[in-house]
Parts: sequence; structure tokens; C-alpha cells
Amino acid sequence: MNVLNMRIFKNIKFFNYLPIKSPLLRALIASLLLFHDSYLMVKPFLLKSFRNFISEGNQNYSWHDAIIFMGLLDIPRFFMGIVLFLISFIILFRTRLAWFSSVSILFCVSFIDYFISKTHSMDLLYLIGTIIYLLFVWRDFYKHNLGTISLFSLLSIVSLLVYGSLGVLYLGDQFSPHILNIYEAVYFVIVCMSTVGFGDIVPVSDNARIFTVTVIIFGITIFAASVASIAGTMVRNNVKKILQGKMAKVTRNNHCIVIGASYFAQGVCRKFVESGIVITAVCRAGEKGFFTEKMDVIEGDPSSIDTLSEAGAKQAKYIISLMENDSDNAFVLLAAKEVCGENTKIISLVNDDHNVNKIKIIKPDGILSLQQLGSEILMQAISGETDNNSIVNIFLKTQNAEGN
Repeated sequence: MNVLNMRIFKNIKFFNYLPIKSPLLRALIASLLLFHDSYLMVKPFLLKSFRNFISEGNQNYSWHDAIIFMGLLDIPRFFMGIVLFLISFIILFRTRLAWFSSVSILFCVSFIDYFISKTHSMDLLYLIGTIIYLLFVWRDFYKHNLGTISLFSLLSIVSLLVYGSLGVLYLGDQFSPHILNIYEAVYFVIVCMSTVGFGDIVPVSDNARIFTVTVIIFGITIFAASVASIAGTMVRNNVKKILQGKMAKVTRNNHCIVIGASYFAQGVCRKFVESGIVITAVCRAGEKGFFTEKMDVIEGDPSSIDTLSEAGAKQAKYIISLMENDSDNAFVLLAAKEVCGENTKIISLVNDDHNVNKIKIIKPDGILSLQQLGSEILMQAISGETDNNSIVNIFLKTQNAEGN
């Protein structure tokens, strides 16, 4: 059994990644399959309508006649076909909601065709094949965003409008007065969805009353769910921004700004955090992962005035530039001079000892040269010219303690 499971897993992995490597291309194929399936679902209505149009003539043809000739089971199938047609475009955005909706609709239609309608045709095989394909590529559809939820809310309202209009046209003679055209049907459905209830059109049969109740219930549910989904997503996104520190600029005051994502900058940030010093790290886009999640990190151009302003440079106590390139440190210093406060101290790292004089031209409050510092430590350590409070003595004590 384990060997069989491994073979199945390998086949799935091969199907999912090797033949079609691009997720965008797999999403495009899914869109085309859904578009084809939507055509198969609305095809019976189109064929019957066309035949009825030919037999009755274009003068006597009406929407009501087309719906009556369509049949009871074709109405939900046509309704879901319209919805699937719209989803075939939305699924290109690779959203999980579009994937789940398409799989659910295809499963419902396949279930109706096989167990209720008893139709075993090639159309059913196409639907099942699309379901299998979507299940194989489910990992590609993972996105969630407010725009998709808003679009699906609009899609739900339009779908309910189509469903209600088709049902009202099918039961048109069971209303008082009779509903015989698409305009009256759309008007009645909108009145029911909004729960206004003017009373100018009234259902007079049990079937018409039950159908009207379903439209009212669906209308209330869709409107409530749409508002809750959109509002909930907005609140959730704002809370997420707060937790990630994206709104922390209002609390950035009397802190240290460490600029750079080098190993030295990462070590300095860790030491500052361990010592209880409030810091804000500034790095280039894509370098946020070098820092721990608990740190306040801003991604952007470190030499940009806007980025430094977002980091709270005007309220900062220190701005420490620890970029790996001295030219980058120079540009950061120039930008920091523009936005820093009166009491802000600016310190810059110099990687190449030959660039110390060049950095001094910008007049930072402090210059840190690792080459000079290292040379000084080694010179004092070898000559023995140290006292108990010197950095060299502390360094030697630390090494001896680690050795013991």
C-alpha cells in the first residue's frame, strides 16, 4: 500500500509541476476549461431557444416562451453556467475563493446530471475532468484580497438576479398580474431582494410563493454576507498592519534607527534589542527576512527621505548607517541630514579605511571604522598597553572566559 501511495504521489507531482511549470499558465488552462464547461451548461438552453425561435417565428417569440420550453431542471443548470462563465475570468487572479466556488459548482452540476437527470454523455466527462484538474493544481490558488471578495459579492448579486428572473419567467402565469417579459421579471426580483415589497405584483400559487420566499432569503443572506465579508476583511487587514508594525510610526520616538541588512547590522540590532534599546531597522526591499519578526523593520530605499521620515528620523535619538558600501553610507548620511531632528546623532560605518576622510566631509556626529578599531585592538593587545576599563581588556577577558 505504501508503494502504491508513493507512485500516486509521484504521478500527481509530475502532473502538477513538470508538464506545465508556470502557475500562470496553469491558471489560464483552468480558466479555459471553466469557460468551456460554462458553454456546455448553457448549451441546452441556447439550442432550445433557437429551435423555438425558428419554429414559432421571430414575431411570436418571447422570453417567457423560451423559459417555459426550457424545462425545470435546465433553469438551475443555466444559472450555474452563467456563474461559472464569470468565474472563468476571476480565476485568472489565482484566488482560493474562485477555485473553491468553481469546484463546488462543477460538483453540483455533475451530481445532478448523473443521479437526477440520468445523462451519461461526454459533457459529464468534461465536467469531471475539469474537477480533477482543479484538484491537482489547488496549490496555485492561494491568494486572498479585498478586491476578490468585493467582486464575488457583486457576482453573487448578479447571479441571484439571473436565478430569480429565470424562475419568475418560468412561473409567470402564477403571479397577479402575469409576468410575461424580462423587464417585469427583473423588477419583481429586485423588489424581493431589497425586501421593499410594493405589492403591485403578488404570487398567487404555492409554487410562486415558495419561490418568492427563496429569493427574499437569498437576497438578505447575500447582502448581509457581502457587507460582513468586506468589512471583516478591512478590519482584519488593519489589525494585521498594526501587529506587523506598519502603523508603529506613531509610537516611534527617542529611538535608534539602524540602516542596513549586513551581518554586522543584524548583530548590532540583536544586541540593541537584548539590551532593551528601542530600534527601527531600515533595509532594502526583500531584506526584511534577515531580521526577527518582533523587530520594527521598514523596507524601502535607505537613502530616501520618505523612507527615513517613515522610520521617524525627526524623533530619533540616533541614526546609525551600517551599509556594506561606503557610497551607500554617504547617500544615507546626506538624506539623514535633511530629515533628522536637532538632537539626533548620526553615526556612519566606514568599510574602507581610505574613505574615512571622504565621509568626514559630510560631517557626521560619529564615524566607525572597523579597520582602525581592529588595528588599535591588536596593537594594544600585543604591546600590553591596556587598562582595566579599555575595550581591549574587556575583549581579552571575554575570550578567556569563553576559553575556560
